[in-house]
Amino acid sequence: MSELKVHIISFDVPYPADYGGVIDVFYTIKNLYEQGVSIYLHCFQYGRASSIELEKYCTQVWYYPRKTGILGISLKLPYMLYSRRDKSLLPKLISVEAPIIFEGIHSCYLLHHPQLSNRKKIIRNHNVEQNYFSLLAQRSQNLATKTYYWLESLMLKKFERKLNAAHSLITISLADQDFFQTLYPRKHVVCLPGFHPYNKVVTHQGRGTFCLYHGNLSHPENIEAALYLIEEVFADIHIPFVIAGKNPHPKIRAACASKPHISLIENPNDEMMNRMIGEAHIITLPTFQESGIKLKLLYALFAGRFVLTNPSMLYGTGLEELCTIAQNTEEFKQKILLLMTAEFNEVEIEKRKNKLLQFYSNLNNVLKIMNILRG
Repeated sequence: MSELKVHIISFDVPYPADYGGVIDVFYTIKNLYEQGVSIYLHCFQYGRASSIELEKYCTQVWYYPRKTGILGISLKLPYMLYSRRDKSLLPKLISVEAPIIFEGIHSCYLLHHPQLSNRKKIIRNHNVEQNYFSLLAQRSQNLATKTYYWLESLMLKKFERKLNAAHSLITISLADQDFFQTLYPRKHVVCLPGFHPYNKVVTHQGRGTFCLYHGNLSHPENIEAALYLIEEVFADIHIPFVIAGKNPHPKIRAACASKPHISLIENPNDEMMNRMIGEAHIITLPTFQESGIKLKLLYALFAGRFVLTNPSMLYGTGLEELCTIAQNTEEFKQKILLLMTAEFNEVEIEKRKNKLLQFYSNLNNVLKIMNILRG
């Protein structure tokens, strides 16, 4: 059998793997490498350094500066896409004959290029981006930001209807698969959930002493969730509550400052974050946007004890039976108090093993990607 090669165009430098999107890309690369695939990685770069770590897994790694600001603006294409273009990318794609994986709509600037018309092209859709940006626009309080999100949503809606040049579309949630299969009934559309660090369930039975929320604390969606938990859920529940993640927004710092039972852990390393996930008794993960699958949910289920969340977090995941679900603020409070008295036991762990190691198995999913590359 001939060597399997692939180009991967990444929207960002995928190491360190410290937020949702790049976690998925990094562990995609790592799992493909472990199956003997030769990877030619192309990274758009803005604010993250080049990484020697990536050279362990890739035959070659190239970096391209993202054209931010006015240089990234187009009247026809989404900013997230047009700002990720570079004239030196095409020759490198042409120089190595291999399928191309476009990581997200972000990286699809060359999708329709005639010199790639005979190349197998796969898009990994991390979201239905038009819906994601529309929801961001609805929830934004800043007029300039709201306008940007709204315009980007309109541009994305046009572009997401022009993906016919792709051989296959891969989504990370079942709901997104339904969306793209309806839009492209003749295309090969498959749901393969995001890749992650866990090849087995490592949850411990027993009890923890605190509740945890974790995520990128500079992202608007996570800022809203963290402030909701601080100001509405834990304001009058004096159970120890830890918020941990990257670059906390000043609003989160301020909200935590006056509440002695709430701790903020800024920029924990992987070891510390994994320890907190494993030691927490309840991981509380509300979200107010139905989009993709949040990798922090998979982290919590593979490595944490009780997971308390709302229906929006579980949208399109099929993981409802593994979580405790709260519909509103009062239910969050009630179920936190109830779960804090419960023991996390082996029955719950076995349920997770049976479910997670089917649909959310890195090995199963990387073999499916390899079949798509060969097919």
